[in-house]
Amino acid sequence: MHRSILALLALAVATPVAAQSDPVLSVETVKTVTETLSSDAYEGRAPTTPAEARTTDYIVARFKAAGLQPGNHGSWFQDVPLVEITARDVAPITITGGKVPLAFAYRTDMVIATYRVVPRITVANSDIVFVGYGINAPERGWNDYAGVDVKGKTVVILVNDPDWETAGNDGPFDGRAMTYYGRWTYKYEEAARQGAAAAIIVHQTAPASYGWNVVQSSWTGPQLELAAEGDHMDQSQAIGWVQLDAAKRLFASAGKDFDALAEAAKHKGFKAVPLGLKASFAFDNSIRRQASKNVIGVLPGTLRPQETVFYTAHWDHLGRCDAVDGDDICNGALDNASGVAGMIAIAEAQAKAGPAARTLAFMAVTAEESGLLGSRYYAEHPIYPLGLTVGGVNMDVLNVNGRSRNFVVTGYGKSDLDDLVLPLAEAQGRRVEPEAHPERGGYYRSDHFSFAKLGVPMLDAGSGADLVEGGVAAGEAASKDYGEHRYHQPADEYDANWDWSGAIDDLTIYYRLGRGLADGNSWPEWKPDAEFRTIREAARAAVQ
Repeated sequence: MHRSILALLALAVATPVAAQSDPVLSVETVKTVTETLSSDAYEGRAPTTPAEARTTDYIVARFKAAGLQPGNHGSWFQDVPLVEITARDVAPITITGGKVPLAFAYRTDMVIATYRVVPRITVANSDIVFVGYGINAPERGWNDYAGVDVKGKTVVILVNDPDWETAGNDGPFDGRAMTYYGRWTYKYEEAARQGAAAAIIVHQTAPASYGWNVVQSSWTGPQLELAAEGDHMDQSQAIGWVQLDAAKRLFASAGKDFDALAEAAKHKGFKAVPLGLKASFAFDNSIRRQASKNVIGVLPGTLRPQETVFYTAHWDHLGRCDAVDGDDICNGALDNASGVAGMIAIAEAQAKAGPAARTLAFMAVTAEESGLLGSRYYAEHPIYPLGLTVGGVNMDVLNVNGRSRNFVVTGYGKSDLDDLVLPLAEAQGRRVEPEAHPERGGYYRSDHFSFAKLGVPMLDAGSGADLVEGGVAAGEAASKDYGEHRYHQPADEYDANWDWSGAIDDLTIYYRLGRGLADGNSWPEWKPDAEFRTIREAARAAVQ
């Protein structure tokens, strides 16, 4: 029998009759929590700032009112040790050895930072090497670092995968669908493994899926990383981004054609190219160590309380950021006050329905905007064993554009959860689809990925662009407007005119999926070719 049919049968067995009726999800809760958390009083909810306590205390108050219990052995909090590094007195990156000397200015031409917890970074006369997409994937027969030693050198890297422009999903790196090799986090990880002194990614809007304004707002000011033994001294001295125009000037000074080399880098067998240039730069760091907090509440299970179903949403945003028209607060109304609001509304409905057989956990995580740090810390230091964590739902940005005809699953086809949502979406007259832009790497950009990496399947899904009112054209126009004018900018503010009907549809699916898992006894699995299947099997075996 086909796996999807088996999964549907499992849901039918696992879901009690009571859960089949739609829950009463409070749109007023969603509105109030979103408006409150995104107000200027919360100053953009940056972790480790005075706004954090206001944010987490408010979430605790809402969890209590919803009927949850503290989720960490009597505490509402899990401490997440962070180190905050703020670059100061950033000198331009100077380029010598070419046809003309170059100087790239901080913020306008480039941004630069470090994972290393040190008071000063200095890189002098570092040889520059173009390493294409900066990928070392032996299982795919691909190594952009083959035959070149980049120890102590500055590598220049392209964003995304070599085949990101492919029309379909066939290619050495899954075609349009970004793999983890395409994520900027991987680029820096691999550069560090290769011994590079500095790793600089060339920003291009299409393959990055966001403009330079997002890079500038996200990579300047205080930067957070998990505190770790060794202070990340195994990482490159510096990491950053460079504007496309600046990169083209750099290549031209080396007597190279950027477009020609970028095209060559798309093909298997590409060899890294030393540019014959040297980079120098320096900056100071202000260092502050402080724990942030994940907030966790639970509805304990009655029959198998040791087995847990999770709902997650990140509470943090960018705090004070680059001012636009005098406004320097990135309020993060949709990203992600709305997700926290949706999670609280589900908690209210689940508590009203009464305890399930398994424990239902609701966790607002910190520092997602800094690289999924809060969820990563939880996954690496779980309160509830991952081998006994059934799965769940992650919520990151709700739909405020009205009802949609489609329900889009990020990373569609990786786990049984995709099959389990089919009847739930069909009950609303909606179709389930993979994301329209897999090249944007959405699967690797929110907190479900921290769980997935350690074997736990988490649904990341929501309304697609095919709106009931206005169709695909209206949905895509709304998405484009948000991406260009609001995402990671001060304009992501609460709007009383938003239409929450589509969000309530999505939250209903999240509620029913979680309730079905919590009242059932099934264990969603990864598909046979999913990269996390082996990890899941090992975790499950360890607790059986």
